[in-house]
Amino acid sequence: MTQRGFAVAAFRDGGLWHCDALPPSVLDDLGVLLSALRGQPPEGGPFVVASMDDEFFLIARSHGGRIDLLLSDLTAAVEFPLAAQVLDRLGEDPPQEDELDEVWPIGEMDLFNDLELGEDEMESILDDLDAYPDEMLDTVIDRIGLEEEFRRARSSAQVVR
Repeated sequence: MTQRGFAVAAFRDGGLWHCDALPPSVLDDLGVLLSALRGQPPEGGPFVVASMDDEFFLIARSHGGRIDLLLSDLTAAVEFPLAAQVLDRLGEDPPQEDELDEVWPIGEMDLFNDLELGEDEMESILDDLDAYPDEMLDTVIDRIGLEEEFRRARSSAQVVR
């Protein structure tokens, strides 16, 4: 089965948001993804997004010395090493067999509070069972006002595996 994915870093420089494509290696290894995050300028809470189309997305955001993680669906941990590594880092158990037909977002739902996307609205976006993960992610990115910059970076980061 072919999987499409991408990874993008978003950071502020001089008060303006910028987005850059990241290498495909961050789609397989949380340590590599977090290293990419730590490599961004610290101003304004940089973040990275890793997405596997139609499956899940992950957002990791730096707040000083703390890194917050948000995984759109913990059931992805059964098939995707990156999602499994997120669960491990969060100290969560993988889903049980009878939980695999549900969507379970996990992590910091309030990681974009400072960008006027609060926990309740994030939960509402991630609880939309009619939306695919890439559609949910587009809604989050649009809501925080990075749509044009993010889409440009995403188009150059897209990989097929």
